[in-house]
Amino acid sequence: MSLSSHLQELKKKHQNLSDSVEALQRSPATDDLEIAKLKKQKLMIKEEISKLSPA
Repeated sequence: MSLSSHLQELKKKHQNLSDSVEALQRSPATDDLEIAKLKKQKLMIKEEISKLSPA
């Protein structure tokens, strides 16, 4: 897998997590633990994207 395709995949995962977090936050029966877990995954992906992205 090339670097650019890997970055694209990470960005796609990050967006999917963002969408999931937003949906959970709008839901009346929100699970704060699940939201926190998704946000942590999202942050880890964002950090990896930052490390791999050209300056």
